[in-house]
Amino acid sequence: MRRFAAGLAHNLPEADDLCQMTIERALRSRMQWQVGTRLDSWMYRIMRNIWIDEGRATTRRMKTFVDADEGLAVGHSGGQEEHAELSDVDRALAKLPDEQREAVLLVMVEGYSYKEAAEIAGCPVGTLNSRLVRGRDALMALLGETA
Repeated sequence: MRRFAAGLAHNLPEADDLCQMTIERALRSRMQWQVGTRLDSWMYRIMRNIWIDEGRATTRRMKTFVDADEGLAVGHSGGQEEHAELSDVDRALAKLPDEQREAVLLVMVEGYSYKEAAEIAGCPVGTLNSRLVRGRDALMALLGETA
Protein backbone atom coordinates (compact mmCIF):
# COMPACT_ATOMS: atom_id res chain seq x y z
CA MET A 1 0.00 0.00 0.00
CA ARG A 2 2.83 2.39 0.84
CA ARG A 3 4.53 1.72 -2.49
CA PHE A 4 1.33 2.66 -4.38
CA ALA A 5 0.91 5.74 -2.19
CA ALA A 6 4.51 6.81 -2.87
CA GLY A 7 3.94 6.46 -6.59
CA LEU A 8 0.84 8.61 -6.43
CA ALA A 9 2.14 11.24 -4.04
CA HIS A 10 5.73 11.59 -5.37
CA ASN A 11 7.30 11.71 -1.89
CA LEU A 12 7.34 9.54 1.20
CA PRO A 13 5.97 12.00 3.79
CA GLU A 14 2.88 12.62 1.65
CA ALA A 15 2.66 8.89 0.90
CA ASP A 16 2.67 8.12 4.60
CA ASP A 17 -0.09 10.68 5.16
CA LEU A 18 -2.06 9.09 2.32
CA CYS A 19 -1.65 5.63 3.88
CA GLN A 20 -2.81 6.92 7.24
CA MET A 21 -5.86 8.65 5.76
CA THR A 22 -6.69 5.48 3.83
CA ILE A 23 -6.51 3.27 6.90
CA GLU A 24 -8.56 5.73 8.94
CA ARG A 25 -11.26 5.92 6.27
CA ALA A 26 -11.27 2.14 5.81
CA LEU A 27 -11.73 1.61 9.54
CA ARG A 28 -14.58 4.13 9.64
CA SER A 29 -16.18 2.49 6.60
CA ARG A 30 -15.39 -1.13 7.43
CA MET A 31 -19.05 -2.10 7.31
CA GLN A 32 -19.11 -1.19 3.61
CA TRP A 33 -16.51 -3.80 2.68
CA GLN A 34 -18.20 -6.86 1.24
CA VAL A 35 -17.07 -10.25 2.49
CA GLY A 36 -15.75 -12.34 -0.38
CA THR A 37 -14.25 -9.37 -2.23
CA ARG A 38 -10.59 -8.42 -2.19
CA LEU A 39 -9.71 -6.27 0.77
CA ASP A 40 -6.57 -4.92 -0.92
CA SER A 41 -8.52 -3.74 -3.98
CA TRP A 42 -11.04 -2.04 -1.71
CA MET A 43 -8.22 -0.29 0.19
CA TYR A 44 -6.51 0.82 -3.03
CA ARG A 45 -9.79 2.25 -4.27
CA ILE A 46 -10.15 4.23 -1.04
CA MET A 47 -6.56 5.47 -1.39
CA ARG A 48 -7.12 6.51 -4.99
CA ASN A 49 -10.26 8.45 -4.07
CA ILE A 50 -8.49 10.23 -1.21
CA TRP A 51 -5.58 11.09 -3.51
CA ILE A 52 -7.96 12.59 -6.07
CA ASP A 53 -9.87 14.52 -3.40
CA GLU A 54 -6.66 15.86 -1.86
CA GLY A 55 -5.36 16.89 -5.28
CA ARG A 56 -8.54 18.81 -6.00
CA ALA A 57 -8.44 20.49 -2.60
CA THR A 58 -4.81 21.50 -3.11
CA THR A 59 -5.62 22.95 -6.53
CA ARG A 60 -8.48 24.97 -5.05
CA ARG A 61 -6.26 26.24 -2.22
CA MET A 62 -3.57 27.28 -4.69
CA LYS A 63 -6.10 29.29 -6.68
CA THR A 64 -7.52 30.88 -3.55
CA PHE A 65 -4.42 31.65 -1.54
CA VAL A 66 -1.23 33.17 -2.90
CA ASP A 67 2.01 32.71 -0.99
CA ALA A 68 3.39 36.06 0.17
CA ASP A 69 6.89 35.07 -0.96
CA GLU A 70 5.72 33.76 -4.33
CA GLY A 71 7.72 36.29 -6.32
CA LEU A 72 10.94 35.41 -4.50
CA ALA A 73 10.95 31.89 -5.98
CA VAL A 74 10.99 33.01 -9.62
CA GLY A 75 13.96 31.41 -11.38
CA HIS A 76 14.65 29.12 -8.42
CA SER A 77 13.37 25.60 -8.69
CA GLY A 78 12.72 24.36 -5.20
CA GLY A 79 12.51 20.67 -4.58
CA GLN A 80 15.33 19.67 -6.95
CA GLU A 81 17.28 18.15 -4.07
CA GLU A 82 14.29 15.99 -3.29
CA HIS A 83 13.94 14.83 -6.89
CA ALA A 84 17.69 14.25 -7.24
CA GLU A 85 17.40 11.55 -4.61
CA LEU A 86 14.78 9.67 -6.59
CA SER A 87 15.75 6.93 -8.98
CA ASP A 88 15.50 7.43 -12.73
CA VAL A 89 12.33 5.35 -12.82
CA ASP A 90 10.71 7.37 -10.05
CA ARG A 91 11.51 10.59 -11.86
CA ALA A 92 10.16 9.20 -15.12
CA LEU A 93 6.99 8.00 -13.37
CA ALA A 94 6.49 11.46 -11.91
CA LYS A 95 6.44 12.93 -15.42
CA LEU A 96 3.54 10.75 -16.55
CA PRO A 97 -0.01 12.07 -16.49
CA ASP A 98 -1.83 10.96 -13.34
CA GLU A 99 -4.05 8.41 -15.08
CA GLN A 100 -1.13 6.76 -16.88
CA ARG A 101 1.01 6.70 -13.73
CA GLU A 102 -1.85 5.14 -11.79
CA ALA A 103 -2.30 2.39 -14.42
CA VAL A 104 1.44 1.65 -14.51
CA LEU A 105 1.64 1.51 -10.72
CA LEU A 106 -1.37 -0.77 -10.33
CA VAL A 107 -0.44 -3.26 -13.06
CA MET A 108 3.33 -3.15 -13.40
CA VAL A 109 4.32 -2.36 -9.81
CA GLU A 110 1.52 -3.74 -7.66
CA GLY A 111 0.77 -6.70 -9.94
CA TYR A 112 -2.98 -6.29 -10.29
CA SER A 113 -4.72 -7.83 -13.28
CA TYR A 114 -6.14 -5.42 -15.83
CA LYS A 115 -9.65 -6.13 -14.57
CA GLU A 116 -8.71 -5.52 -10.92
CA ALA A 117 -6.78 -2.37 -11.77
CA ALA A 118 -9.71 -1.08 -13.84
CA GLU A 119 -12.04 -1.63 -10.87
CA ILE A 120 -9.67 0.27 -8.57
CA ALA A 121 -9.28 3.10 -11.10
CA GLY A 122 -13.02 3.17 -11.76
CA CYS A 123 -12.76 2.82 -15.52
CA PRO A 124 -13.43 0.18 -18.20
CA VAL A 125 -10.70 -2.42 -18.82
CA GLY A 126 -10.08 -1.03 -22.32
CA THR A 127 -9.48 2.44 -20.93
CA LEU A 128 -7.08 1.09 -18.34
CA ASN A 129 -5.28 -0.88 -21.05
CA SER A 130 -4.79 2.20 -23.24
CA ARG A 131 -3.56 4.24 -20.23
CA LEU A 132 -1.14 1.46 -19.38
CA VAL A 133 0.20 1.16 -22.93
CA ARG A 134 0.66 4.93 -23.25
CA GLY A 135 2.23 5.13 -19.80
CA ARG A 136 4.60 2.23 -20.46
CA ASP A 137 5.64 3.67 -23.82
CA ALA A 138 6.20 7.11 -22.29
CA LEU A 139 8.28 5.57 -19.50
CA MET A 140 10.43 3.71 -21.98
CA ALA A 141 10.95 6.91 -23.98
CA LEU A 142 11.83 8.88 -20.84
CA LEU A 143 14.29 6.20 -19.78
CA GLY A 144 15.85 6.07 -23.26
CA GLU A 145 14.75 2.53 -24.04
CA THR A 146 13.28 1.45 -27.35
CA ALA A 147 10.00 -0.36 -27.63
